[in-house]
Amino acid sequence: MERFEKIVVLENEVQAEVVDDILTSQAIPHRVRSYHDSALDGVFQGTYGWGHIEAPVEFKERILEIVRTIEPGAPPAVD
Repeated sequence: MERFEKIVVLENEVQAEVVDDILTSQAIPHRVRSYHDSALDGVFQGTYGWGHIEAPVEFKERILEIVRTIEPGAPPAVD
C-alpha cells in the first residue's frame, strides 16, 4: 500500500471538488480530507482551511502545479 502524505491545504469546498476531479481524471492517487467536525460545526475550517489533499510524495509537484493553475496565489505546500 502506498504511503500518503499531506500535500496542500485547500481553501474551500469548490477548490476541493475541482482539484479532486482533475486528480481523478489524471489517475493520480489521492485523498481529500475535510477539517469539518460536525460536533463543532466546522469551527476549525475558518482557522486551518477547508481541508487538504493527501497523496504519495512522488505526485507532490504535479498536485501543487494543478492547485496553482486553478487557484493563483494558492497556499504553499505543507512541509
